Amino acid sequence: MNRRDFLAASALPLVTGVAPGLLSAAHAQPAPFDRSIVRQLARDLASKPYKAPSEKLPDNLANLNYDRYRAIRFLPERALWRGEKLPFEVQFFHRGFFYKNRVDIFEVKNGQASVIPYQPDLFSFGELTPPGAAVDLGFAGFRLHAPINKPDYYDEVCVFLGASYFRAVAKGQLYGLSARGLSINTGEAKGEEFPFFKTFWIEKPAADANSIVVHALLDSESASAAYRFTIRPGDTTVFDVELAIYPRVDLTHAGLAPMTSMFFFGPNDRKDVEDFRPSVHDSDGLAIFNGRGEELWRPLHNPRDLQVSSFGDLNPRGFGLMQRQKDFAAYQDLESNFERRPSLWAEPIGDWGEGVVKLLEIPTKEEIHDNIAAFWLPKTSLAAKGEHTYTYRLHWGPDAPKSTSLARFSRTGIGARGDNATIFVLEATGERLKSVDPKVLRGVVTAEKAKIQNIVTLPNPATGGWRLSFELLKEKTPVELRASLMQGNEPVSEVWVYRWTP
Repeated sequence: MNRRDFLAASALPLVTGVAPGLLSAAHAQPAPFDRSIVRQLARDLASKPYKAPSEKLPDNLANLNYDRYRAIRFLPERALWRGEKLPFEVQFFHRGFFYKNRVDIFEVKNGQASVIPYQPDLFSFGELTPPGAAVDLGFAGFRLHAPINKPDYYDEVCVFLGASYFRAVAKGQLYGLSARGLSINTGEAKGEEFPFFKTFWIEKPAADANSIVVHALLDSESASAAYRFTIRPGDTTVFDVELAIYPRVDLTHAGLAPMTSMFFFGPNDRKDVEDFRPSVHDSDGLAIFNGRGEELWRPLHNPRDLQVSSFGDLNPRGFGLMQRQKDFAAYQDLESNFERRPSLWAEPIGDWGEGVVKLLEIPTKEEIHDNIAAFWLPKTSLAAKGEHTYTYRLHWGPDAPKSTSLARFSRTGIGARGDNATIFVLEATGERLKSVDPKVLRGVVTAEKAKIQNIVTLPNPATGGWRLSFELLKEKTPVELRASLMQGNEPVSEVWVYRWTP
């Protein structure tokens, strides 16, 4: 069972009273559409009291288990634009299981929006009895297909399904981590709020287009929001995101460009693990390129207790959850193929001001759970009754866009060194290391309120890079560590940061 089938979905029935031609799935006539309409709908929605979503479904669909829900399949030959020789096709998800809430989807062409009507004959239902033809259920979400790997086959390249979750892949990749439209109160004691996409508008692409535009309307108890996604599949699949948030209340913990992933274990974290595989994770680290020009690398960890880390910054240049380890030998998993999971890099466009990149690491004993979350948290609350706009670019692909020529840390290994110390072994690779002077290359390691000893740097002929190792004397409390490779006083690597927990 795929763990991401457990992402909870949530969506409201469409509101009334504003632009009814765009808000009623039963309205068959096209209505004028442009990007400003979604913002106006979100603005008007935020001015009204929040209404909890309805999950009403026909009796035979109301309580489906996993297997019965999976038996409901969209028929590929019924895909939107099938046979029109366009660069994209659209397939839809049926409601049920964790995806009970209605999502309405419109097609936009020639400046007019037309609802895509729900029809039972779009799906095969297995042993279930299909709903009657007159029942209008809407959809649970959709997926985009494009010829990303072969010119004559439309592969699935992204999916919007469940709350405000969406995922994408680049050429040759498999689904891994997820992005979200907005996170609210993630990691807070009062409990997380899950905003949801309730309506989508998909613009019909031209025959020679290399991108497709999707608009989305989001709602939650605390805020509504409008989105415009420009999606370009390729060797790296890129989403340009234009976001406008309309809070109903002051948002003190609104996470921007949020992403969630899974880290079960790896070479830095194999405590109490009995598994034939060397590593199990969709992402192995958090990368940050901060406003001061520093490149940070924070390997992920499956802790015994919840860990929350905050990396303060002003106008961040980018951050993301990366899957740097790309070798099958690092995972030995013929089914999951973790080496083919994408990295996800969020690149702010314009100044985002002061705030923190926040990282949550949640203990898990199973690989089916997303236990990692990362997002940008503005220092200043998003004020109620206002409009807060952000633009950013999401890169789904093999790595983050290269910021500088600094070497990168590709592996972190941790183990016991006798009874009194823990050894850390860091592997760094990159073109910068091929021209360093071995006589002056040195490792710099610092620890907060702890003792470091035996710092050693050695060339690694197997990787063409360098190995930095050091020992941390045993501590009973968490220790913040920081390491880098220097040539004299000049950095030749990014900065490795880590929270060691006993």
